[in-house]
Amino acid sequence: MDIERIRVGIVGAGANTRLKHIPGLKAIPGVEIVSVANRSRESSESVARESGIPKVYDNWLELVEAEDTDAICIGTWPYMHCPVTLAALENDKHVLCEARMALNAAEAHAMLEAARQHPHLVTQVVPAPHTLAVDRPIQKLITAGYCGEILAVEVRAVQPNFVDRESPLHWRHDADLSGFNTLTMGIWYESMMRWVGPATRVMAMTKVCVPHRKDTSGVLRAVTVPDHVDIIANLACGAIAHLRFSAVTGLAPTNEVWLFGTEGTLRLDTSTLEISGGRRRDKELQTVDVPEEERGGWRVEEEFVNAIRGKERVTCTSFEDGARYMEFTEAVIRSAQSGQAMSLPL
Repeated sequence: MDIERIRVGIVGAGANTRLKHIPGLKAIPGVEIVSVANRSRESSESVARESGIPKVYDNWLELVEAEDTDAICIGTWPYMHCPVTLAALENDKHVLCEARMALNAAEAHAMLEAARQHPHLVTQVVPAPHTLAVDRPIQKLITAGYCGEILAVEVRAVQPNFVDRESPLHWRHDADLSGFNTLTMGIWYESMMRWVGPATRVMAMTKVCVPHRKDTSGVLRAVTVPDHVDIIANLACGAIAHLRFSAVTGLAPTNEVWLFGTEGTLRLDTSTLEISGGRRRDKELQTVDVPEEERGGWRVEEEFVNAIRGKERVTCTSFEDGARYMEFTEAVIRSAQSGQAMSLPL
């Protein structure tokens, strides 16, 4: 393959693919988006016209097996991530896979094992984007000892909405399409891992507030994906974490993350990405100024292409980290179902 010329095929042109991946890839010199396969021929042709993609395939497997691509960008719902990834790697294609890596931990590990069997190919999961701007400053503060030993972590990521019993079944309500990916649990755990490392033990309780919803054809379907989750976890660093995720916490206060340590406390306002902190002798939290050059940002497509060209390694997010957050999301649901704590890794 000529690494200066990289030909990309799109499998599943969802909202994030059209908003981020397609324009991001097209903006990189030497990268061409040559094909697309969406859920229907009609939608594929619509995306092709909108984005100037020359080739439309009738199904994703034809696209993946074709010789006109070097890399595959997967923008489908989670239920397709594993089969498309495995086929792409088997056909010697690099893989950029949309977040919510797979349906479950078993699929994530199958993807990871396939990637390890093809070490010359680049594999990347689209990272949790919401904290990219502040990940490095938070990591730097923790590494410099601002907090001392981390004792406790609190994450609140809720929606200030009341229960809507009339809204139709969304794909995120459908376990056949979304698997163990519940609310924003996976992406927040991914961010937390960047700062303080993974969990070793998980205990959770969940609630499905509307047990049945009508799908787009009007058929009443059972809902098993929770609307509300509370989690207590032991972390490998020795801290205890409390995480809450909800779509039904009407008028809830601002979402935030707290890191409590022996010597200092850090707080992240997730709506403004403002970091505040205080140390042992302080009376209150103060804003932590973050120089602009220390802030991160979205560079997913650039990182993917640079990795193919041998210029850098994938850090956000590797298949290894993707498998870790899929283990966590599954452990949460297994714990809630069984009433027992689950140990990690699964």
